[in-house]
Amino acid sequence: MSSETDVTRRDFLKTAAKTTGAAGAFSGLTFLPRPERVFGANDRVRIAVCGLHGRGKDHLDAFARLPNVEIAALCDVDETILDKRRGEVRSNPRTFVDVRRLLEDQTIDAISIATPNHWHALIAIWACQAGKDVYVEKPCSHNLWEGRQLVRAAGKYHRIVQHGTQSRSARAQIEAIDHLHKGTFGDIYLARGLCFKRRDTIGRTPAEPVPHGVDYDLWTGPAPLKPFTRNRFHYNWHWIWDTGNGDLGNQGVHQIDVARWGLGVRFPTRVSASGGHFMFDDDQETPNTLACVFEFEQPGEKRKLMEFEVRHWITNNEAGLGRGLFNRHNAIGNIFYGSNGYLAGGNEDGFSYESWLGTDQRTGPRGKSGSDHFANFIDCVRSRKAENLNAPIEEGHISCALVHLANASYRLGRALRFDPETEQVVDDDEANRLLSGGDRGYRPPFVVPDEV
Repeated sequence: MSSETDVTRRDFLKTAAKTTGAAGAFSGLTFLPRPERVFGANDRVRIAVCGLHGRGKDHLDAFARLPNVEIAALCDVDETILDKRRGEVRSNPRTFVDVRRLLEDQTIDAISIATPNHWHALIAIWACQAGKDVYVEKPCSHNLWEGRQLVRAAGKYHRIVQHGTQSRSARAQIEAIDHLHKGTFGDIYLARGLCFKRRDTIGRTPAEPVPHGVDYDLWTGPAPLKPFTRNRFHYNWHWIWDTGNGDLGNQGVHQIDVARWGLGVRFPTRVSASGGHFMFDDDQETPNTLACVFEFEQPGEKRKLMEFEVRHWITNNEAGLGRGLFNRHNAIGNIFYGSNGYLAGGNEDGFSYESWLGTDQRTGPRGKSGSDHFANFIDCVRSRKAENLNAPIEEGHISCALVHLANASYRLGRALRFDPETEQVVDDDEANRLLSGGDRGYRPPFVVPDEV
């Protein structure tokens, strides 16, 4: 980030605590990084899962299936969920409500993060500082700046950090991307991502007392502390700007990641997004209908385009996505267009793709497979080879940056010109402030540090 943007952050984060030196420090708590561990062939990887209500249950199930992995600790601010999950895990794990206490445990090798979005980057950075490897759910950040901070922390502390875009570990997905890159479909000039997911209204919920056993202050963490409502809590936090990123950052980030991967691009140079919250009158703040366009121009390469759409209700299908080929209720996936054909891929019990070649659209390559993203993470934890990660945090950060840029364009009502070198919007202080969390700020002591 440029010095101008750093000054802007310091202006609105005057109370931000800084983290310096070999030891990490947060909220008055100081801890020493865990000594580096060399794994033998039969040594168990001791993992902690943080955030257990929804996606966290999938993490528990996935790690339980892997050999020589011990679920050593569980963490959740809702004691009802914490007690329930403890009864479902055979390894008799330790339990924590406060992740900071968990990170003091030097016997933990890695932490898996499935909390709400607004906690992802901060817990991951703290874990890196504590010498632990990290599996972090998508999106890895709540805003663009903190994603870059996480990348810096992973590099500084030499941590294995996997992003939860699990399609990157599907053999058929890798095969499809290989076809795109090696020229099976000619020059790929356009990728289209679809997030057409049937979602009903969330209604309106009044303020009420915090449920028994819930530490709502910890749940809120970096975000502003506001009255408890059911629509600000389990799952529906996705649709509130303080804690979520809408369906673009929920389901859509998977398809954005695949689209960017298939195009062979990194950051865009221009982003525009428009849409709104249609049909329902409820508590949702994020758009349920959104049309995004990303333009990519890289020196010495042909210009490329990505289109992305979010729809929330009854929809049609495209290229087989949504007609029963992949999922008959939703149309979720990607379509790639080249000079000699097109390819469509989506998820149904793994990943499937089909393709068509030439002007006569004859049948091209196709395939289907499952994915074991968690196994790839554990393999890299054991080998210490970050280069073997299928979804390294740098790639996750770039894909999440597209989410944040599109949401910023929508919220500001204008197109954004982006500089990939500085990771800043050109000549737009308001956009850069939004992309660094300035609209919401951080609530001490839960502050993503300026220095990691």
